[in-house]
Amino acid sequence: MKYMLIMRATDETFKEFQNVDFTEIMNAMGKFNDEMIRAGVLVSAEGFEDPANTVVVDYSGETPVVTDGPYGETKELFGGFWVINVSSKEEAVEWAKRAPMAGAGSKAEIRRITSIDEFPQDNEWIRKERAWREATGQL
Repeated sequence: MKYMLIMRATDETFKEFQNVDFTEIMNAMGKFNDEMIRAGVLVSAEGFEDPANTVVVDYSGETPVVTDGPYGETKELFGGFWVINVSSKEEAVEWAKRAPMAGAGSKAEIRRITSIDEFPQDNEWIRKERAWREATGQL
């Protein structure tokens, strides 16, 4: 089963880490990623750029509205993610507990990624997506 470990941070987290050497952060993340690679569970891992460069598309009205920057009131922002392939939610939790994310406001959200096999296989769009995934080597 695949799980996404989503790094979440608050303004307090960003403030706490603003004076931490970036090399130190990269080394801690690199060691953690290497552990997951050696364990055979890491599928992908990415970080996000500064939230000030965010664009938000709001679908609340009749037509989508695009605005710059994160939501007006941000209590938590996603900083990046890992996708891991493990046998259970409990194993995903154990990996998340080992992530180098100590600090005020730091959290990891753990969400299972649904498989294409969990959707109705007689649906035209699922069949098309399955064919595309097979053609591109994703299945």
